[in-house]
Amino acid sequence: MSAKYSFHLRSQDRQRDLPPKIIIGQQETESITHVALKFLAYVIFFRERLQIETNLHMDSIPFVPDLVQLDYQLRPRLWVECGECTVNKLNKLAVKVPESEIWIVRRSPAAAEHLFQAMAKEELRRDRYTLIGLDEGMLEEFCGLLKSRNELLWVHCEWNPPNLQFDFNGLWFDAPFTLLRF
Repeated sequence: MSAKYSFHLRSQDRQRDLPPKIIIGQQETESITHVALKFLAYVIFFRERLQIETNLHMDSIPFVPDLVQLDYQLRPRLWVECGECTVNKLNKLAVKVPESEIWIVRRSPAAAEHLFQAMAKEELRRDRYTLIGLDEGMLEEFCGLLKSRNELLWVHCEWNPPNLQFDFNGLWFDAPFTLLRF
């Protein structure tokens, strides 16, 4: 692990009773953008039993998700991939985790649209995936503020129209994002 980032969390969103603190490790092969995407996905999708980069120890699932929520039988119910992931991996996930919601969080609407087109070209199963394209300018500014110790005040995540509102390290963010259902 090349770095660790701690996040002190507060929430004004009644639907997201965030824990007071989380720590996200940056692997040697990961960029700051990937760390930021994992963190933002964590607060967007926060729910009970949500885990970051948990090895599932299942021979049938050879992948480690960026985020996963397991049910009480330890089967994935929510699977979130952040940043770059291959179409081949997404195709396998549809088979390996058939009861799971599969979400992909990308750095921009253009990156989400590019993946959407690649999925269509490879004829992946329909109605299995949802892609989020974050506002690229917001993500770049967020990455510029990222330090080893961070403060987040989460205010709101709206799905229709898609929009995020939060304060991160003293800077207010009110940013739209793109949703694509595949």
